[in-house]
Amino acid sequence: MPRFAANLSMMYTEFAFLDRFAAAAKDGFKAVEYLFPYEYPATELRDLLNAHGLEQVLFNTAPGNWALGERGIASLPGREEEFKQAFSTSLDYARVLGNRHLHVMAGLIQPEQDREKHRAVYLRNLAYAALLAAREGITIVIEPINARDIPGYFLNRQDEAQEICLEIGVENLRVQFDIYHCQIVEGDVAIKLRRDMSRLHAGIGHIQIAGVPDRHEPDLGEVNYPYLFDLIDELGYQGWIGCEYRPRAGTSEGLSWVRHWLK
Repeated sequence: MPRFAANLSMMYTEFAFLDRFAAAAKDGFKAVEYLFPYEYPATELRDLLNAHGLEQVLFNTAPGNWALGERGIASLPGREEEFKQAFSTSLDYARVLGNRHLHVMAGLIQPEQDREKHRAVYLRNLAYAALLAAREGITIVIEPINARDIPGYFLNRQDEAQEICLEIGVENLRVQFDIYHCQIVEGDVAIKLRRDMSRLHAGIGHIQIAGVPDRHEPDLGEVNYPYLFDLIDELGYQGWIGCEYRPRAGTSEGLSWVRHWLK
């Protein structure tokens, strides 16, 4: 049976961020994820999780300067020390919040930049992060993201991400399989889920969903989610499925697709 986590960066935006924990719990969610926790003390977020009986599933490492358009620094040459410091902060938060997965954002690359140089930096940073995370029992995940939502993002395809994980070759580095991004970039989602779910030294560490093409609830659009949920169960996935979508209207009003799983 699939287990769904509310993404508090995209859902419940009719509430202030700290009030979204209560709203998600009221609707029956048992777990949450979000982009970044760093505006708030980790202990304050932990207390909200505990007060509402919620499990923290995932958050992202610091993206660099988000306001100036940065979307991660793990693949950026010359930013290695900044990455290490930021990753240390992410681990500190994970220790307090209790989540076992951290998404390391790769960052952007321009057409004129040297892709192989960026890739080499990315792999070194991921190996460093995975080593430190393994000591805490944490899995690092990397996410292919479509170029429509984030033009220039370094990592776009599932096979690219799996190849990187295999090249580094550690148990706690896996792919964050966002079905929305995968469908936009390459499609053939079910075949890729079957191919990648049980890879050795790679595989899928976390799944996220949204309707395609508009990134609303996964009850309309070109993806047959009921079929995929059955497939994900069949393949033995034990993790959470993050609901990383923008509700068409009110968040609670749009949950008819998932209510029977939240009981």
